[in-house]
Amino acid sequence: MIIIDRLLQERAEQGRPIRVGMIGAGFMGRGVANQITHSVNGMELVAIANRSVDRAAAAFAYAGVENTVTVSTQDGLDQAIASGRPAVTDDPFLLIRSPGIDCLIDVTGAVEFGAQISVAAIGNGKHLVSMNAELDATVGPLLKRKADAAGVIFTGSDGDQPGVQMNLFRFVKSIGLTPLLCGNVKGLQDRFRNPTTQAEFAAKWGQNPYMVTSFADGTKISFEQAIVANATGMSILQRGMTGRDHLGHVDELTGMFDVEALRAVGGAVDYVVGSKPGPGVFVLATHDDPKQQHYLNLYKLGTGPLYSFYTPYHLCHFEVPLSVARAVLVKDSVIQALSGPKVEVITTAKRALSAGETIDELGGYMTYGQCERYDVAARQRLLPMGQAAGCRLKRFFAVDEPIGIDDVEFPQGRTIDRLRKEQDAIFAPAEKAPAAVS
Repeated sequence: MIIIDRLLQERAEQGRPIRVGMIGAGFMGRGVANQITHSVNGMELVAIANRSVDRAAAAFAYAGVENTVTVSTQDGLDQAIASGRPAVTDDPFLLIRSPGIDCLIDVTGAVEFGAQISVAAIGNGKHLVSMNAELDATVGPLLKRKADAAGVIFTGSDGDQPGVQMNLFRFVKSIGLTPLLCGNVKGLQDRFRNPTTQAEFAAKWGQNPYMVTSFADGTKISFEQAIVANATGMSILQRGMTGRDHLGHVDELTGMFDVEALRAVGGAVDYVVGSKPGPGVFVLATHDDPKQQHYLNLYKLGTGPLYSFYTPYHLCHFEVPLSVARAVLVKDSVIQALSGPKVEVITTAKRALSAGETIDELGGYMTYGQCERYDVAARQRLLPMGQAAGCRLKRFFAVDEPIGIDDVEFPQGRTIDRLRKEQDAIFAPAEKAPAAVS
C-alpha cells in the first residue's frame, strides 16, 4: 500500500506515532518488535503482553530495547506509555483497556486465548490486527460483525499468505478481471507429519514443533484458505482442496483448472505443492472483453481464458506494521469475512483414535484439518478444527475419518465454543444445499 509510507511519515513529522500494543512474544512477535522499532517511521511499539514477562522483555531486547518496565496495574501501564517507557506485562487486558494504545496485534496463534482477547479488544474499541488464522477461520465472520458494530477494524495481516492473496485479489479485480482461483504455494504436504518428525526443523529455526507440524500436515493452509474463501466469497472444488503437485511455474496452472468448474462454485481457493516461485501466492482470473484479451496477450499473459497473477513471496512480520497503519490511518482492512462463512476447516483423524482420548493441540499427533464447504460441514455436523483441541472422543475413529460434533465432549466454559454457537445461529446455512464433492 504505497500511500501508507507517506501517511506514516506525516505522523512521524507531527510527533504523533501510532502506538501499538502486541500480545504474544514468540518467534513471530520478536520479528514484529524488531521491525517496528527499526524500520517503521511514525509507529511505536509501546507495550508487549505475554504469559511470561521475561519473554516479553526478551522480545524488546531482541529489537535492542533494554529500558523496559514491568507493570501489573492499569495506572502503571498508562503512566509508562505516557512517559515513553516501553512496558511489559503478563496481563493482556491492561493493553486492551489502555487509552494510550491505538491498535493491538495478536501474534499468539492460540484459539481460546485469541477468542478472549479479540472479544475484549472489540468491546474496548480497539483495532486488532490478528495473525491468528486458526481463530479467524473458526469465528472470524462473527468477530468482523462485532467489530463493525463497535466501529473498529478486526483484520488479518499483510505478510501472511491470506493477506497477500487478498491484496492480489483486490488488484486483479481493480484492473477489470474476474478472479476465479486464489492459490497458495506450498513446499510440503504430508497429513501424517507430527511434532516428532518436525522437531529438527523446528529447532533449526527456533519455532514450536506443533506450529511447524500444522504447516506440514495441511492444517495451517486449510485455515488460511478458509479465511480467503470467507473474504472473497469463493468456495472449494472438493473436500481438502485439490492440492495438486506441480514443480513448474504457477503460470502453467492456467491450463490445469477447468474454467467452468471454477465458475460453477463462484470461484475457488486451493493450493499447489512445489510450484515456482515459492513460497508465494497466485490468482487465476478471466476477462470477458476480447479487446482486453488482446492486450493481455500482448503483455505476455497468454491467450486465456485464465490469466496468471502472482506474488513470489510473503514476508510475514515485515508487513504486519503496514496492516496496523491501514487500520488506524485509513480504516482499511487487509482481509476479513464478507459476511457468513463459506468454507470450514473440519477435524480429521491422523491416526486411529480410541474412545476416551482427548484431542491434542493443533499440529499434533492425533488430527489434521482440511477444508470443506460450510453448508456441508454444518449439515453433517462436522467438528470445526478450531474447537477440536481438548475435546474428549466418544468413539473409535479410523485414519482419515472426519470427527463429528456429536462424537466429542467439549471442555466446559470455553469462549471459542460460545462464539461458535453464536456464529452458527446467525449464519445458519440453507436447509437444501447442493451436495459437495468429497
